[in-house]
Amino acid sequence: MTVEGKPLEAGSNIKGQKTVTKAMILAAGVGSRLKPWTDFHPKALALIHGKSLLQRNVEYLQRYGIKDVVVNVHHFAEQIIDAITKNHGWGSNITISDETEKVLETGGGLLKAAGYLNETNPIVLMNVDILTELNLEAMIGYHQEKKPLATLATTDRTTSRYFLFDEGNNLCGWRNVHTGEERVAQALKGNEAQKAFSGIHIIEPKIFSFISQQGKFSMVDVYLDLMKEHTIKSFDHSDARLIDVGKPDSIAKAEVMFAV
Repeated sequence: MTVEGKPLEAGSNIKGQKTVTKAMILAAGVGSRLKPWTDFHPKALALIHGKSLLQRNVEYLQRYGIKDVVVNVHHFAEQIIDAITKNHGWGSNITISDETEKVLETGGGLLKAAGYLNETNPIVLMNVDILTELNLEAMIGYHQEKKPLATLATTDRTTSRYFLFDEGNNLCGWRNVHTGEERVAQALKGNEAQKAFSGIHIIEPKIFSFISQQGKFSMVDVYLDLMKEHTIKSFDHSDARLIDVGKPDSIAKAEVMFAV
């Protein structure tokens, strides 16, 4: 079986690739909302028209020239490693970040994988249970133009928790509309844009030096801690299809939205 950090399958470089060359797919979650599938399998291997969520997102990144991917694993980790190995990484160079001893959430998982993401260019970070037609090239271009510490993919959809962005499109807070809880960088003016996060980020490698948390923690907390001193932007893609494949009924919806 694989050794942590060792590439499972080498992929070829895309000629002319000068910007984003690496990504991390967050696949370590237990996926409790996707039961009964996750009683016996990882959510990363849930099938949409015969292709797993993991394969679909690996192939999504390939469409934008990104074939060097880190995947973190925890729940039924060996099934994920076996699928990657048998399928030769679906043509990508996939490195495993092993969280079998303890799942670390999005922030802790990213920090643990920092050594595999040794890079000077921006890095894409995405949840394995998100399927989208977001134009990643456009998002990368926006990130490069504005030069923030991170850019977060967002939409105008209805949810319970929102990021708040000021008139300059800078992250300035977070709100749970069900509980009324808020975290803000400064007093709100009332004209902030309330955006739903899509689970896709572009981050600058220097973010690792600013993360103060250790162990198990969320990237949401990282961004809310850093927003006072660093620029974090929103990239709205409300016009592109998106689905969070987190519940059994979302499998059927995803198969309608993503027919191939």
